Amino acid sequence: MQILIGCDPECFVKRNGQFVSAYGLIKGDKKNPFAVPYGAVQVDGMALEFNIDPAKNEDEFLFNVQEVFATLKQMVPEYQVVATPVADFDINYLMAQPVEALELGCDPDYNAWSTAANERPDGDRPMRTASGHVHIGWTQNADKDSPVHQGMGQAAVKQMDFFLGLPSLLYDNDTRRRSMYGKAGACRFKSYGVEYRTLSNAWLNSEKLIKWVFNNTKIGMERLMSGEMLYEKYGDIQDIINSSDVRAANTIINDANIPVPV
Repeated sequence: MQILIGCDPECFVKRNGQFVSAYGLIKGDKKNPFAVPYGAVQVDGMALEFNIDPAKNEDEFLFNVQEVFATLKQMVPEYQVVATPVADFDINYLMAQPVEALELGCDPDYNAWSTAANERPDGDRPMRTASGHVHIGWTQNADKDSPVHQGMGQAAVKQMDFFLGLPSLLYDNDTRRRSMYGKAGACRFKSYGVEYRTLSNAWLNSEKLIKWVFNNTKIGMERLMSGEMLYEKYGDIQDIINSSDVRAANTIINDANIPVPV
């Protein structure tokens, strides 16, 4: 079974050293992303977002990410595009934005551990968060609402909590984003597989981390499909990720032989 891996990271923009709204800066929105070579770009609230064509190997994933990210930066030459998990805005500036720019969470996402929908975040807070979602494909045109497909998706997402969520605590020390988005097990089911929504965008800042995201996703899926379901051995690890318990994460990472960024 071939595994294809994609992503749709979000980024903020700065001007004169200050975070500013990206609303209206480029073409493309959630319903109509603007196609560019190797992916697409769009405005996402007060942030910018890009997605890549799905990749089958590390080189293709790295190339697609770097090419589309570079294209996005070239589209807003007067701004600095930054991959940081949280941006703080003056409350008066925030409240002066159009309603469309302030909307959060256009569609619900789900917790693979509980199978319940996650709560919609509070859009009145003077901060915005940016994610680095990973898309995992193993099929085509599946009924994303079928119990069988969702069962596989839940298993994949729980496995990704071990292979991506736990190790992310070693390079991403931000805890504020998770108060709004990105708790353990966050996902959306797709016709091709699943979208893992726990990671922030911090992995965009390093070629090493971009490669690591691809490789750990692939390794985690291969081990899952070989019957090695780490959640059956170690149980529910939501609290470890949600509380950023690096010590507990390291214990499992070492015991389970999970690759970490080096």
